Amino acid sequence: MSLIRPLVLGCALALSACATVDHQPKATSAPATAPDAQPTVAAAPADDNLNAALWSQRAVEHDLIYEEVFRDAQEKLTHALKDPSWDALPKDDRTTPLSRKLKPAVVLDIDETVLDNSPYQVRVIRGGGEFNEADWAAWCKEAVARAMPGAVAFTQWAASHGIAVIYVSNRAKDLDEPTLRNLRQAGLPVSGPEAFLGLGTFVPGCEQVGTEKGCRRQLIAGKYRVLMQFGDQVGDFVTVIANTPEGREKAIAPYRAWIGERWFVFPNPTYGSWEPAVFNNDYTLPRGERRKEKIDALRDK
Repeated sequence: MSLIRPLVLGCALALSACATVDHQPKATSAPATAPDAQPTVAAAPADDNLNAALWSQRAVEHDLIYEEVFRDAQEKLTHALKDPSWDALPKDDRTTPLSRKLKPAVVLDIDETVLDNSPYQVRVIRGGGEFNEADWAAWCKEAVARAMPGAVAFTQWAASHGIAVIYVSNRAKDLDEPTLRNLRQAGLPVSGPEAFLGLGTFVPGCEQVGTEKGCRRQLIAGKYRVLMQFGDQVGDFVTVIANTPEGREKAIAPYRAWIGERWFVFPNPTYGSWEPAVFNNDYTLPRGERRKEKIDALRDK
């Protein structure tokens, strides 16, 4: 989040909204003398993502969470830097043994981790549709996404202390240039081409599965000792073999103790691999059926 994401990038961002509309008869005009006459307000289509996008933009709690996480991470970064055994890569991605020759780095997802794409979500909601690659690409090419609260201060501090800031994103290859432009315009440090590893990154000897980031983490392992990872999806930290609720839990289980120490997770209620995990990752299902699967997955106890 990038966009994080499930095996198909487009799937990761689907909004899965309900398309029903409350059709009401047209109101007749009330007499001018009617004292209690009120204007008729047309019913808006229901959208599952409305509250999520609204919270992301208007709830001060959203900003406080980001500020808290980045501030806490910065306080712990000095200790991590001094400890030569400290590493935030899962064991399957630590393909190069730790060494003092490796440069220190922090690895961050982009979308909903350091850049705020909620305006795109709002456009989708207002348009009554769902995520699609063309509209998403058009938004990314505008390069106007704001930095998340606390992201600039943290990354600038890390860079000023000799720690490489590396962004790993599932944005498509043709979005590399506007993404880098957006990062810089938002005040986030970008030291060079190696600082950004997008979906089109080729890693010799490693076969990327879908949009999983494991190969790119292994590429980073060759030159860096990763002190911390940041993201809004499980796949930003570790490879998810089976995108089911159980599979996601299994992937993260060995690293629970790293949360808040080496791995820092942000909330993303608007999209992510958590959503298709409850309807078998099947976006061929009609929108209404996907919504029913989500409702059925809810717990009331």
